[in-house]
Amino acid sequence: MDHHPHKEKHDLTGYPKLGLWTATLGLFAGLTSIVFYGVAGPEFKESLELSGVLLGLLLSSPHVSKAFLRVPFGAWVDEVGGRKPFLILLGLSIVGMAGLVFILFFYYPSDFNASLFPALLFFGILGGAGGATFSVGIPKTTYWFPADKQGYALGFYAGIGNIGPGVFNFVIPLLIGLWGLTAAYFGWLAFLIVATAIYALYAVDAYYFQLLDNGIEHSRAKKISQDLGQDYFPSGNTWASLKESAANGKTWILVFLYTISFGGGFTSLTAWFPTYWYSFHDVSLVVAGLIAAIFTIYGSLIRVPGGSLSDRFGGENIAAISFGIMAVGALMLTVFSSFLYAFLGMMILGTGMGVANAAVFELVPKYIPDAVGGASGWIGGIGGAGTLIILPVLGKFVDIYGQIGYARGFVVFIVLSAICAAISYALKIFVAKGD
Repeated sequence: MDHHPHKEKHDLTGYPKLGLWTATLGLFAGLTSIVFYGVAGPEFKESLELSGVLLGLLLSSPHVSKAFLRVPFGAWVDEVGGRKPFLILLGLSIVGMAGLVFILFFYYPSDFNASLFPALLFFGILGGAGGATFSVGIPKTTYWFPADKQGYALGFYAGIGNIGPGVFNFVIPLLIGLWGLTAAYFGWLAFLIVATAIYALYAVDAYYFQLLDNGIEHSRAKKISQDLGQDYFPSGNTWASLKESAANGKTWILVFLYTISFGGGFTSLTAWFPTYWYSFHDVSLVVAGLIAAIFTIYGSLIRVPGGSLSDRFGGENIAAISFGIMAVGALMLTVFSSFLYAFLGMMILGTGMGVANAAVFELVPKYIPDAVGGASGWIGGIGGAGTLIILPVLGKFVDIYGQIGYARGFVVFIVLSAICAAISYALKIFVAKGD
């Protein structure tokens, strides 16, 4: 394909695997921001003397911008391609991280107190913009690959890209122990800058968008891109994509399923688990970070085979089974207080979440083929906002029940997982039959 005459004639660059790898790198870097404070949650809780609810608010602050920016930026891909939205979001995340490093440098530890809470919330919100890259990379990846490779490509993108928070859940506590809090976050800032620079150098949009940029008319650009293997194309601009996807009822079903499997579920737990393991099971901050990292990395990687399973057996079937597995894991975390059973419950929950999320996104181009960007924006944005509810709710269980509240809070996931399993089964019965 690299020597296809259309590529040479129209001066087209890149190829699907490069598009996939650069999108994955951008997501890996940007999504680290969802654990902006989570990795050092216990440190911030103690230094600022925060209640459970206020800690939940601080941990969820990056998810505000992540949620609200996913909607317009995901849809914007249908108009300009993914490269520009990626770079803007990563740039905003760098500014937020730089602001936090500035506060830590001048105020931590001697003058680090509750008066800084509003500023920390602000920089957390700004830094979380990188988390919005998720809904940008979904359509960017979709437009690079043919229909029969969607589960694989999106599973790889989301699976490998989502390792970022897990890696940083482990690395940052280690760096805090070695270098101190300020230097650890400075190292994180340096990583964001380098990753963004690499993305800027190598990332290219799918051929259709390159052809439009080169002045080729829409229908001809579409024909050339189809010859090069592209199956999905945007039906209009940002607003048209949002409007068309919003008018499709299946979009809102996928919004809810994504909220529980990932946007409000998995991402909440990547930020919550360091504090859960540190405060409830009384392990060190480094060990708590390692356990949380295992959850995040495993739950992300399993999305890769989850995507392939969805291609093979259908997203509806895989989603129904996976949400059932989620309920089992959440039940174990709720009922058992022992370290071993809690760890096993966490891994079962992570299995269900990872595979369910891969299944949900296999259904996006299938259900909303003409507005993948808009649908990804709604799903990633509104679904991602679930974190703003779930994290404070988990904190409230601790405020009400004390120490045992860390375990009892997982009852929320039992109920929500059961509802999602029923919805997924209904999709299999009705939507799969064309009703």
